[in-house]
Amino acid sequence: MGSWVRMVAVVAAMCIAGGAVSAQSPFPSRPVHIFVPYAPGGAVDILARTLGDAVSRQWGQSVVVENRPGAGGVIASQALVTSPADGYTLILVASGHATNAFLYPKLPYDTFKDFTPISQVASSPNILLVRADSPFKTLTELIAQARAKPGSLSFGHAGTGTSTHLAGELLMSLAKIDLDAIPYKGGAPAINDLLGGQITMSFNNGPESVGQIAAGTVRALAVTTATRAAFLPDVPSMSETVPGYDTEVWWGLLGPAGMPPDLVTKLSHDFIAALNTDDVKARLEKLGASPIGSSPGAFDAKIHADYDKWGPIIKAAGIKAE
Repeated sequence: MGSWVRMVAVVAAMCIAGGAVSAQSPFPSRPVHIFVPYAPGGAVDILARTLGDAVSRQWGQSVVVENRPGAGGVIASQALVTSPADGYTLILVASGHATNAFLYPKLPYDTFKDFTPISQVASSPNILLVRADSPFKTLTELIAQARAKPGSLSFGHAGTGTSTHLAGELLMSLAKIDLDAIPYKGGAPAINDLLGGQITMSFNNGPESVGQIAAGTVRALAVTTATRAAFLPDVPSMSETVPGYDTEVWWGLLGPAGMPPDLVTKLSHDFIAALNTDDVKARLEKLGASPIGSSPGAFDAKIHADYDKWGPIIKAAGIKAE
């Protein structure tokens, strides 16, 4: 009788264990959501959808991109940090994530403690654009006009403290000119107003610019990196006219704080694998973005480096979010 009871107990334990294993479905067992802190059609949106499509094919599970623009990315970031740390809610941020702490007097989160770095996915130069019918054919002509009539020219950017805003501030500082900076909720709305004639020029990321450049609706005066970009070989670098000028934008994937290390490793591995597929690489090259695919630790170091680099510049310029 005792042996029979023991056998029943063993079978029951095996059933319980089997149920526990089946309850822990492989990740992901349902759709993964990626927050985009900017408007549809901008660089972050394009990258999120490109990567989301690729990684969803690997997983056999859908990836849902949610646009939550506003406050330079703060709105989307706040939504992320209040989400469960289970990998089903992520955010694709731009390099402005590292500088928001200097722009807003009181962020609803900590730039480092409330996030889990997963991977820096890509980088790109920003591009100084004017309308195709603009009288300015070169950066030299634009600077001359800005010096002759200080404050008469305006530039659009994706939001206060974003890489496109800082690109304009750096131009003003090094060229010693005064421009009127106009913030938007993303790069695509800035381009729309540029096309509509509401602003003189716009600093935009490569992915949101190349289509307009190819269509002939805008003219690229310069790229913001120290050397010319391979995808726009005929467009001068800003440093050819303004010595010492060099800046870029990067994008990276974050999760909420407290994610399990093995889940972070899987997500990093899977998104890097997506970046290395031929179709994604071809898509990014066409958009003017260079794939990176860093480790979580390297991405964390990149965020800290930009925080340290731009913090003193933002403070010295007195830039504050509006």
